[in-house]
Amino acid sequence: MQKNVPEIKWLIVLLEKEVKKYFKSEKEEIEQSEVTGGEFMNMMFDLFDLIFPVMFLLIFGMILFTFISGIRTWNKNNNSPRLTVEARVASKRQNTTHHNEPVGGDTSGTHGYHTTTSTSYYVTFEVESGDRMEFSVYGKEYGMLAEGDEGKLTFQGSRYLGFERAIEK
Repeated sequence: MQKNVPEIKWLIVLLEKEVKKYFKSEKEEIEQSEVTGGEFMNMMFDLFDLIFPVMFLLIFGMILFTFISGIRTWNKNNNSPRLTVEARVASKRQNTTHHNEPVGGDTSGTHGYHTTTSTSYYVTFEVESGDRMEFSVYGKEYGMLAEGDEGKLTFQGSRYLGFERAIEK
């Protein structure tokens, strides 16, 4: 038994070295994965730091573009001459949209929905040259016009100003 004691000690030392080596490599892998995870998080934050300003600028740019386009159309209409021409009502159309909004912000609809409806009215006029122009009109004006009506159309740019029906004798 005495003879085997040094061999056992040697085996224990060798086993300890292997265990330390194993746990050291495991520890390094864990540290590396933590670094990798940290790098991943840094990449995600860097990506967010890039995407957020880009999306903000894109949305702001779209709002600004819409606003400037509206001002440009308004200015173009104001600088256009008021014209009165002989015209005929060629066609009429309406666009109705329905919006359902959940009551109380409950998107499941448990508390019901609030419904709103919006209708836009359009009339197409045909002038003597055969050209057609479509204008957005108010509901009252839309109701007073009938397809085939003839008279004098007054407009300014793309803005409808009125239609005076010719009285037949």
